[in-house]
Amino acid sequence: MAELRATSNKYTLDTVAMNVEDVDLDLATASAIAKAKARDMDNNAMMLSYHSAKTGEFWPNYECGGGGRPPWIVFAEARGYNLKIDINDGEYEFFYLRF
Repeated sequence: MAELRATSNKYTLDTVAMNVEDVDLDLATASAIAKAKARDMDNNAMMLSYHSAKTGEFWPNYECGGGGRPPWIVFAEARGYNLKIDINDGEYEFFYLRF
């Protein structure tokens, strides 16, 4: 039987809330903004998943985990995410791992 252990590193679980005043804000632009912020905090930050309440898009775009929880959260949690970039109160959410 395999035992899963939580990954730990020097970072706590943080959420950075950002407001972007752009009526034409799309996923590509929001992703670039989130990446710049995450890389500003840790040059090695890696995006694990994302969700857009604006469009309904998410990645990974398949069901994973269970219990009715959103797959982008299950995926990020399973990989130890420790940074969430929230743009415009959930319009776009990006989940990162800082090393």
